[in-house]
Formats: sequence, C-alpha cells, structure tokens
Amino acid sequence: MTVKQRSASSDPASEVRSLRAAIEEHNYAYYVLDRPTVADAEYDRLLRRLQELEAANPELVTPDSPSQRVGITPASELKPVTHLRAMLSLENCFNEEELAAFDRRVLTRLAAADIEAGTVSYVAEPKLDGAAVSFLYEHGALKLAATRGDGTTGEDVTHNVRTIQAVPLRLRGPQLPALLEVRGEVYMPRAGFEEFNRQAVKRGEKTFVNPRNAAAGSLRQLDPKLAAARPLDVFFYGLGEVRGWALPATHADVLMALRAFGLKTSPDWELVAGIQGCLAYYSNIGRKRPNLPYDIDGVVYKVNDLAWQEALGFVSRAPRWAIAHKFPAQEEMTEVLGIEFQVGRTGAVTPVARLKPTFVGGVTVSNATLHNFDELSRKDVRVGDTVVIRRAGDVIPEVVQVVSARRPKDAVPVAVPSKCPVCASEVVRIEGEAIARCSAGLFCPAQRKETIRHFASRAAMDIEGLGEKLVDQLVDAGLVSDPADVYGLTLERLVELERMGEKSAKNLLDALEKSKRTTFVRFLYALGIRDVGEATALALATHIGSLHELMDADEQRLQEVPDIGPVVAGHVRAFFAQRHNREVIRRLLKQGVHWPRPRVTAPVNSHIAGKQIVLTGTLTSMSRDEAKAKLRALGAKVAGSVSKKTDIVIAGENPGSKLDKAVSLGVTVWEEAELLRLIGEERP
Repeated sequence: MTVKQRSASSDPASEVRSLRAAIEEHNYAYYVLDRPTVADAEYDRLLRRLQELEAANPELVTPDSPSQRVGITPASELKPVTHLRAMLSLENCFNEEELAAFDRRVLTRLAAADIEAGTVSYVAEPKLDGAAVSFLYEHGALKLAATRGDGTTGEDVTHNVRTIQAVPLRLRGPQLPALLEVRGEVYMPRAGFEEFNRQAVKRGEKTFVNPRNAAAGSLRQLDPKLAAARPLDVFFYGLGEVRGWALPATHADVLMALRAFGLKTSPDWELVAGIQGCLAYYSNIGRKRPNLPYDIDGVVYKVNDLAWQEALGFVSRAPRWAIAHKFPAQEEMTEVLGIEFQVGRTGAVTPVARLKPTFVGGVTVSNATLHNFDELSRKDVRVGDTVVIRRAGDVIPEVVQVVSARRPKDAVPVAVPSKCPVCASEVVRIEGEAIARCSAGLFCPAQRKETIRHFASRAAMDIEGLGEKLVDQLVDAGLVSDPADVYGLTLERLVELERMGEKSAKNLLDALEKSKRTTFVRFLYALGIRDVGEATALALATHIGSLHELMDADEQRLQEVPDIGPVVAGHVRAFFAQRHNREVIRRLLKQGVHWPRPRVTAPVNSHIAGKQIVLTGTLTSMSRDEAKAKLRALGAKVAGSVSKKTDIVIAGENPGSKLDKAVSLGVTVWEEAELLRLIGEERP
C-alpha cells in the first residue's frame, strides 16, 4: 500500500489497519529479509499518515502500533525482572584442543544417556559483542524486555527496546505461541557507532569507547528518546520459556521459526558436522570478521538436536550442549600494585590482582582475576611484577603470565590466607579442588544475601514473600544477618521498610510461621551446604535420620550414604565443624523450626521404589517440585531426561519432546491422574 493508493472513502479504522500491515511488511522485508520493498521516503509517508490518523482518532491507538515505539514519559528507575527461565552463560574455549575436549564430553554424555550420536551436528553462529536481552511476547505482542543481569534477574528495559526498529512489536503468523520468551543480542553496528561518536564530538559530548558499551549504555537509559536516537540493532538466537507452541526438533528449525515470526536472526549461522565442521566455520568467519558490519569476539557452537540438548543438561549456569570458541584475546602489559582476596556469594575465595590502570580491549583495566590458589601458585604472581593481562570481551580480565625479566629483587611470594578475609572463619580447601572456600556459610557477611535467598527459596524453606529485593532490604537495613534472624522479624520493624505496608508485613510473618513446619530434607537443602542439592539432602536424610547424628558424623560415616563420595563428605563435615554454622542451626531450632522424623529407608511396600521416573509438561494439581518430593518419598528416582533406563514418564499438559521420546522407546506413560492415585491424592 502507498499513500496515493488509499481510498478516500475508507473509514479511519480500516485505513489504520492497512497502514499498520503495510508498515509491518516493509519492516520485515528490511530488517529480517534484508530486501527493502519501498524507498525510505515512501516508508516515511506511510508512517506519517498513520500518525495523523491516530492523532485524529486516539481510540484507534494500540500499544503494538508502529507509531508507538517511543514512549513519552521517561522511566523513574529500571525495575528488576525475574526471567521465566534463567539466561545461561557459556563455557569458553580458546583453541582446537579445548574444542575437541568439549566435543568428546558431548559424545560421552550422550552415550551415557543411551544415545548413539556418531558425528554431532552443531549450529555455528557468530558470537556478537553486544548486550544479551530477553524478550517476552504474549499472544504475539511484545510485553517485556529485560537485560541478562545475573542470569536469573535482570532489569526492565522494555521502553528502550521498543525503540529498536528491528524488534517487532507484534509477531507475524496465524498461529503464534501463547507465550514466547526469546533471547537476543542487542548491538550497535560499527558504522552507526562511528557516526554516533562523530556527532557526539561535534556537540562536545562524551563518546563511547566501543560498540558493546554503547549498546549496553543505551539500553539502560531512563528516557527512551535517548535510546531511540542511537543506532541499535538486534539478532535473536534462542528461546527461554515457551507455552502454547510445539517446539521444533532442532535448533536450526528454531532459528527458521523465529525468522518466520518476524524476528531477525544472524544471516551467518550454519549447520556443521562434528569438530572439523566447527573448525572450518571458525576459520571462515575469522577471515570475514574485519568486514562484518558488527563486532564479534568468537563463535558459538550449539548441539542442533533439542532432545540431545535436554539429555546433556546443564552444569551450574552453563549448558553442556553449547560452548563459545573465542578469538585470540587482546593483551597488554602492566604492573601488579597489590593482591587481594575476595569472597564470593558461594564462599569461594578468589585472588585478585590490583593493577596499574592500563587500556586494553577497549576499556581501562585496573583489576584482573587470578582464578584460584592453584593459578596464583602456578603463575607465581607477586606484588611489583610486570604481567601480561588478557581481555577477550570479558568484564574481568585475567593475568596470563609474569614477565620474569622485570621482577623486582624484593618481590616475595603471596601467602595464601588460612582465614576468611571477611569473617575470619577457616578457609577450607578439599583435596583435589583448586577452589578454597570460607566455611562459615550461614555466618559470613560476604555470603549473607545469597545464603538467605537460598534458605527462603521454594525448594528449601519455601518462605512466600521473602524474595530477592526484600532480602536486600533486610540485609542492607541491618535487620537480618543470617537465616535465623528472619524468624526474629517483627511487624514494627518490617513496616518501617520502604514499600512494605502492614498487610504485606503480616503476610510475611504468617509465611515465616508456616515455614517452621518443614521436612528434614528441605531443612538440609536450605542450609546451603556445598554440593548438597535436593537429591543429596534426600540421601542424607534417608540414611542418617537425625540432625544431631549428621552434624557429628565423620567423613567415613558420611561416605556410607549411597552416592556420597569423599568430596561431598568433606563439604558436609567442614560445614558442621564450624561453630558459627552450628550456632545458627541451634537458634533456628529454638525459634520453632521442626519436622517429623524421616523414615530411614525407602518404603518397601511401594511398587515404584527404585524405578526411574521422568516428569514432563505442566501439572495442574501440584508443582513439579512437589511431585518430585512425593515420588522420592515413595523410593523412586526422579530423572531429568528420558533414556532406555527410564521406567515411567508422567505427562502433564503440553509435554513436549520427552513424551515423544518415551513413546519411541516404549517407555510406560502415565497421565497426571495415575500419579495422583499412586500418592493417594485422587481428585474428583
């Protein structure tokens, strides 16, 4: 449709619909297909006509109209957003040997899941040096956009993302997902970055150091008009939570489906076969890198088969089915001014080199990680040394090596601390591990917020209302310093907090009281002992029925528990050996936390004892965590993926690929009603 083609007799509503459809088609052709269908002047005339009609007929304005990209009122703050599914980080590799090791791990884990892969097909994509963003579409309409943040919680940047022309406000297609959480990389093209800086210089304003900082800084503007003035672009590369849409079988199919929805994907991704295909792609994209219109710092390889991805699973916050192959890093030399030890939220004690500020990789670097004590010893970094530092798109650079020829004569080796630099508790290092940790998990201030968040989480003490933001407030206000303190909160102190009314405070106190009646398994998991997840907590509670017996158990006794090896036994023993941790536990029990004594062995009368069960889809009668707990209480083993070893698959609503695989393998499939009959909770 052109402006001249519109009918004089057409009513405003139909003309608005036609204009929006035409503009959306032109946007799709320009941004997704890279094949413009009209001249810029004609596109501008269509948009102006739409704006005129909407101004004259404000009742026709909708949030997803192309005219509504830039909001009028700046945001007062960037609000926190919890991703429906965590935005995972990627493991890195820097050479052919490390990539080959990744490929071997993939094959080994697939074989363990009874999958004969042969040569693995990977999707290879350029790794953009931009800002990762999660976009949430509901029934095709853009509702929310958030930064990665810590992977679980980011910041709401919807007002700025709407200004990016390549981000559709409404998806294309007749059958759209009820909910689509899609991940993308927002970036600033090189040409746009250079022009923006040229104009900034003319205006006497501050320039950006590199396109990555420009993209990230633009997203965090409070006024969307500022973001709209910056030449941002986006590539979509993957999915988070999806509802009401049957997932394709492969990642390549996902990318093509995203493109059909009107979401711009990288034109340079390829499907490659095995390690040699990955290396050929890496070499080819490396040659093209200087001429690409955007910055990249490596290549990402993802196992193409989505069922295989599920079987491979995750480790920590990284998927086992993907890896980033980074380009050779930028390096520089500088001087070590000091070495300090930082304590992370999980208690890891990390040596950090304080450096003479040096410009490298587009930023000024004054700190560099030494990773762990093994690295510190191996590289023998000392105060006063001249060192080579490397930055490859990472926020914190690393020390590569010491320039021995420039070492001062009075430089002495760095002493490793035996006490935590924050709380003075013992630093424990399990034999065979490179990482040392503060052992005062329930006491150490450096671990305080993360410890309390974990303690209150749904799978732990399940304290409804005690979320991340409130934990931050309570700790920052000095009201809570360990998990036991939360049970000492009062109505008077809570209502003094910002945005905490009397009703909310009463609800939290009720939730705290309710949480006091728990289970031994939940309590053990809530303590946050290193490597003691839900399954390990269940094993400990099942085979050592008393908390006091567990606290006094030596490592030999702990290793008598099935699936408990020397590493986990060492973590458990080190945790309970700390006086601070025992004191917090004593206070928790004194404040009324209690549970029924668990059965020491799995019930022998359960016909599912020892069977491997997989849950898939959405359960309507209970949460997935509740179902797992009930099945484990009956002696079943709950697994995350379907294999030949699976005995039963329980399918809820929208079960996905796990059900398909179960059927293909001949695995017994139960509906939710059969689960309810098994656990004695039939619904009428």
